[in-house]
Amino acid sequence: MTQRFLNCPATFVLAGVMTCAAGLYSLPVVGGADGADAPVPLTVKQTAKPAGWMVTQGDRLFAGYLLDSNGKPIIYPLVGPGGHRMTRDFPMKDAGPSERNDHDHHRSFWLTHGDVNGVDFWLDDEHCGKIVHRKGSTKTKDDGSVVITTQNDWNAPDGKRLLSDVRRYTFVVSEGRRIIDCDFLLIASDGDVNFGDTKEGSFGLRLAGTMKVDSKNGGLVTNAEGLHDKAAWGKKSAWVNYSGPVRGDMVGVTVHDHPESFNYPCRWHVRTYGLFAANPFGVHHFIGGPKTDGIVLKDGDQMRLSYRVVIEQGALDADRTVEDSKQYASSARENLR
Repeated sequence: MTQRFLNCPATFVLAGVMTCAAGLYSLPVVGGADGADAPVPLTVKQTAKPAGWMVTQGDRLFAGYLLDSNGKPIIYPLVGPGGHRMTRDFPMKDAGPSERNDHDHHRSFWLTHGDVNGVDFWLDDEHCGKIVHRKGSTKTKDDGSVVITTQNDWNAPDGKRLLSDVRRYTFVVSEGRRIIDCDFLLIASDGDVNFGDTKEGSFGLRLAGTMKVDSKNGGLVTNAEGLHDKAAWGKKSAWVNYSGPVRGDMVGVTVHDHPESFNYPCRWHVRTYGLFAANPFGVHHFIGGPKTDGIVLKDGDQMRLSYRVVIEQGALDADRTVEDSKQYASSARENLR
């Protein structure tokens, strides 16, 4: 297989016991609003119902990884350093009082795309493609971090594989914050792959209902250029922060794009109703004009997507986030295989 990576536009031609209830993780209220984590290393445990893994810090849940949630692997739940759930529960559970029961394909934390060789992987209806877990492994590192690596197939509705991927999630606790480095290798294992020009993509989160700007509780979207809320939608940026309250505490999520990630800096499909997605493929929905031909990954080639998710207590600290961006940009990307 040719090891040719597409990384820029010029290469156009990626304190309690946790239980499982009703097939989904549940956890007690833990931690406080100060965002301080005890210096306890992370651990990872395999789960059967639901199938996947659970990442914890002591007896505190950090994240669950589900091998399949209606046709795609997801991270759910996602818990911040103060014990707050950072993504909405719907549709894995019934919508809570602060959540909308819309867009049931917005499942917590995912990677998909709305047009792959004409097949929709963004939606999760019967006519859509499915991302099928093939195998995976976990590792606890000496620095106290946890790594989950999986291999997956992107299958059309008829079962034909269109491409495959390798996903690596590195879970870290640092300076009272919870961080997930997300690295994806998209592989044209079965012929050319066309990632279509659509806003419906690609690496996304659906945040807790009270955080959304539309809830008018103090939610705010900010990008690296200082644009806010609707003005940040569709714009290219090295990072975007989405802050808002959960259980009365202000919390925030920042997603950083890595310079070695394809089409850096990407455009952001970030909505005031809580959708927060990095999209390296969409153009015409965001800027107008005719639909482009999309991005073609030639047979045997690979594409790398890399994002860092930083979860913390409090509203955006712009200076710290700028420094985070610089640090992430200078960090080396380990190979994926």
